[in-house]
Amino acid sequence: MPDTQDSLSPAVTDYLRQFWLAAGGAPAHLSRVTVTGQGALACAFAFTDFATAAIGAAGLALAEFAAAGSGDLAPVQVDRRLASIWFGTSLRPVGWASPPLWDAVAGDYLASDGWIRLHTNAPHHRDAALAVLGVAANRDAVAQAVARWRADDLEAAVVERNGCAAAMRSLDAWADHPQGRSVAAEPLLHRTAGAAAARPAWRIPRQRPLQGIRVLDLTRILAGPVATRFLAGYGAEVLRIDPIGWEEPGTVPEVVLGKRCARLDLKDPAGRAVLEQLLSQADIMIHGYRPDALARLGLDAARRRQLNPTLIDVSLDAYGWTGPWRARRGFDSLVQMSSGIADAGMRAAGGDRPVPLPSQGIDHATGYLMAAAALRGLTERVATGASSSARASLARTARLLVAHAGQLQDGPGLAPETPQDLTAAIEQTSWGPARRVKVPLHVGGVPKAWDYPASALGSSEAKWR
Repeated sequence: MPDTQDSLSPAVTDYLRQFWLAAGGAPAHLSRVTVTGQGALACAFAFTDFATAAIGAAGLALAEFAAAGSGDLAPVQVDRRLASIWFGTSLRPVGWASPPLWDAVAGDYLASDGWIRLHTNAPHHRDAALAVLGVAANRDAVAQAVARWRADDLEAAVVERNGCAAAMRSLDAWADHPQGRSVAAEPLLHRTAGAAAARPAWRIPRQRPLQGIRVLDLTRILAGPVATRFLAGYGAEVLRIDPIGWEEPGTVPEVVLGKRCARLDLKDPAGRAVLEQLLSQADIMIHGYRPDALARLGLDAARRRQLNPTLIDVSLDAYGWTGPWRARRGFDSLVQMSSGIADAGMRAAGGDRPVPLPSQGIDHATGYLMAAAALRGLTERVATGASSSARASLARTARLLVAHAGQLQDGPGLAPETPQDLTAAIEQTSWGPARRVKVPLHVGGVPKAWDYPASALGSSEAKWR
């Protein structure tokens, strides 16, 4: 079979169109995207097509922004095989091992009437779940305790305790759920634009289109960091801010590529003052705080706009921006349980326990959608001087994925990874040397290169270069 496809598959075409139009892109630009590579990851949904389209939409947004300087919209090419791999992990340690992605308690448990997932990677989330169950951090003890609960009741009790849990629901049950109905009525992106203002004088370097763009990154696991990693790859100065003492050992080496990482205590007035100064000088702010969290810090949307009238403000919520769960804590693995994805995977596999996606694909796709939204905001600001905001949610992205149900093996599978899939260069991370999987995206002659290796949280000062 030829390596290059002359036309996009129906699922890629539909996903790409929906990602791109949600970000406000012109339909005519979709013809600039082509796909190469073969194979698909085994999944109950068109997962590889989904990954390919999400990366393609972000690439198209980059090409459009670069064209604002040159007038020439570059072609966008996505390798579907490499896109599938990047939707998992791109980092390949040399002589060391990445920490486990999950804590010892996290996972799926059988309750008295069905399955439930506990998300316990953060210490306070683990403490909440264990307090409800009344057991120590022992997996067997947790399993025995969970078995005495109804899944919905345990979910509600853990959430009430400020923990994270999700009972497994079917696609139909989620469609009938009050939150599922609310999410179904939401756009893929909530977008608003500010009033036109004086257009900034901006020269867009063709080789590094985002050089000079400042991105304030207030995101953690996993969608937001994927978005800011993408922007860093094309020259943006990304400054990630984390709380004092916060760690994400399983995911940080993967997603902090190209960024400088600092810490601030935002409960302290001095820390908030530093953040406000950084925000006032940023071009883009990407954040994943729950809707009320920044407001409690005195940084609601109105205050952010007051500090920076031309800010491109991109935010993320787990379960949607409307409905009874609009402020609920959530992660990709939980949304897969709530929204019917894990149940559909189980049914397609003919199994008796949840079968999630091949990776945290809802997070990754939402991250590329957020990157596309940020880039489209830049393009519009160049044209009109206007600010903009965009709000994404994992649950709404999940709804897009399930539009194309597939089979556990539809067509050829993905060929195994080989050393030829890796870059020759060694990345000297804070944890040891590593290589990366080659990038799946090519936008004309624009190179994708990161200015910094993956570095530990708190390894930089909280200031712009």
